[in-house]
This record gives sequence, C-alpha cells and structure tokens, in this order.
Amino acid sequence: MKLNRSQMAWRAAQDIADGALINLGIGLPVAVADYVPEGLDVFFQSENGVVGVGPLAAPDKIDTDLVDAGSRPITLRPGATIVDSAWSFAMIRGGHIDVTILGAFEVAENGDLAN
Repeated sequence: MKLNRSQMAWRAAQDIADGALINLGIGLPVAVADYVPEGLDVFFQSENGVVGVGPLAAPDKIDTDLVDAGSRPITLRPGATIVDSAWSFAMIRGGHIDVTILGAFEVAENGDLAN
C-alpha cells in the first residue's frame, strides 16, 4: 500500500532525534517539520541560509524577507541565524548537518533517484 504525502512526511519525522540540525529540501520534505514528535527540540536549516526556521508565518505576520527555500513565509525560532548561501551549502556539504531530508522528482521502482 502506497503512502500519501502526509504519511511520508510523518514517517520521516519519526526518525528525527532530539537536538538535531535538519536540512529540509524543497517540496514534500518541508512538510516533515509539521510532524516532529512533541517534546523534541530540533533546528531546521533552509538552503537559502536560514538556520532556525520556525513555524510558517500567520497571514497577518508575514515578513516578505523571511522565506524558506521553497518561498514559503516563515518565522525564526529563538537562536536563529541567517547566513549567505555559500555558508549554508558549506554547512550541508561539510557534514555539519545531522539529517538532510530530500525530495525527488522521479524514483525508479528499485528506489534509485533520478537526477
């Protein structure tokens, strides 16, 4: 039985450890933040340079300068920082992120990702 998008996001969130720094890719991966088990304190990093992404901004609290990599309006959690994209990708490629959750446009039947 295939999982729907919400079920996939929920399942991925169940493997997140307390205190983790997590990069969420564009698309389905950003939904993982909605399903992190209660009581866990995690930091989300967006590839556009936001470390400490908070919840989506309420319609009356939108700051057009604060968006995630998918251009969704976000807030900052306490302790957040904003860096340029070079630093952001250096964090990812340099092994400073605990977990990266990526999306894929196409996946083969055997699980290989198309790129």
